[in-house]
Formats: sequence, structure tokens, C-alpha cells
Amino acid sequence: MIEITHVSKTFNKGTVNEKRALDNLNLKLNEGDFVTIIGGNGAGKSTMLNAIAGTFPVDCGKITIDGTNVTMDPEHKRARYIGRVFQDPMKGTCAGMQIEENLALAKRRGQRRGLRWQLNDRERELYRDQLATLGLGLETRLSDKVGLLSGGQRQAVTLLMATIQKPRLLLLDEHTAALDPATAAKVLRLTREIVESHHLTALMVTHNMKDALTIGNRLIMMDHGTIIYDVSGEEKMKLTVEDLLTKFEEASGTEFSNDRMMLSK
Repeated sequence: MIEITHVSKTFNKGTVNEKRALDNLNLKLNEGDFVTIIGGNGAGKSTMLNAIAGTFPVDCGKITIDGTNVTMDPEHKRARYIGRVFQDPMKGTCAGMQIEENLALAKRRGQRRGLRWQLNDRERELYRDQLATLGLGLETRLSDKVGLLSGGQRQAVTLLMATIQKPRLLLLDEHTAALDPATAAKVLRLTREIVESHHLTALMVTHNMKDALTIGNRLIMMDHGTIIYDVSGEEKMKLTVEDLLTKFEEASGTEFSNDRMMLSK
């Protein structure tokens, strides 16, 4: 489904702030893989997702999505393949627009659009049905402005928007980190249900090592812009948080340094 081959990215080249964020990164995902990503501070987790999404051009290497080379494609062209949910609940929606309007924009992603606004009763019924699956009572609030929703409600709507077109690849960048524990658990449950029901291929960056172990079929650990540990299947299911810390120290030669992830133990 996705293949990253020898991808590198350095920011602020030739300055005192030069930072090699991705270093000869290689990764291959099969269709239906749900991969959790962990790593220390500055490991390159979000940078990898940004590179896949086309947020910036990579210095070298190749990125292929579903057999199509997208390395040189800008972000808006890759949107036809990719759904994305950010850490900030405010990023994925337009606060001044209604819930149904936000969903309509997401439904038309990648399509040619004219000036006429077309939102009929049949489409509204579709949105009601999909919002009802969230279990948040939003199916009765289609005309409400998204800015009136709580952070958890907005993130749930963003998740629905990101998957409404059944993308070839779903990118989740610590999408529960800004939520309180109860709301985060609900959004995470919704994530698992949507990924499984739509049979999506997904990459999820998380600061919670327990979630990284219990969610998905595969886990990768990053450090200094490269993958230092890749585990899946039964081997992943048997791991503990302590095992992950040991694996990190063995692979990197240093202790794990991410305060949020250490607190999530």
C-alpha cells in the first residue's frame, strides 16, 4: 500500500539550526496494516507523516502509495489517497461552518467542484447515519457550527471527515494527545472501529506506549529519523512497556527520552 525508500530530509541546511529529521528512511506497509509509531523527542515521527502527506519535499528517496509514485506530487494532489487527523482538534475542521458543511467538503475531496452549493436531503441523511455511529448525539446537530463543539467532538468529526472517502492511507498524528483521558479513550475506540470496518491502512503516532502495544497489528520505533525496531503479529502482542524500553536502549545505545511517553507507562 505504501513504500518509502531511502528517504532523507534535512531542515535549515547550512545553518546553525541544521537538523537531519529523516535519515535514509525505509518502510513498507501492506494493505490493511494498522501501524503504531513511537519514539523519543525529535525521532522523526511527525516528520515522516508530513513527508508522506507532501507537506514538504524530501531531499532524496521515493514515496509510493498504492503503486503510484507521489514523491514529486504536492500535498493537494496526494489528498485523493490520504486522510489525516492532527493532534490539534482545531486543525481538521472549519469552525465557522456547519457540521454538515464540513462533512460535505470532506466528501468532495479530490473531486471537481463548481460554484453551486449542492447539499440535498439524501446527503444529509447519509451524514446523520454516519454521525450516529460516533455515539455523541451529533446526528441531530447538522446545522450547528463546528466551533460550538468540544475538542473531543471536533476530533471525532475530523476522524469521520478523514475517512468519509475511505482513503488508501490514514495518517493519525497523536490525534488523542490534546484530549482528556476519558475523551481520548472514546476517540481511540472510534478510531479502531472505523479502521477495522473500512479495512483501512493506517499509521498512528502515539505518545502512549500501552496504546501502541494494544492497537494495530504492527509497531515501529523511531530514533534520529530512522526505524530502529519493527515488530508485528504475536511477537508484538507479547511485548510489555518494559520490553519496549529495553529494545530502545539496545537499538539506540541511549535511554528513552520522552517525558509524555514515560508518564503514560
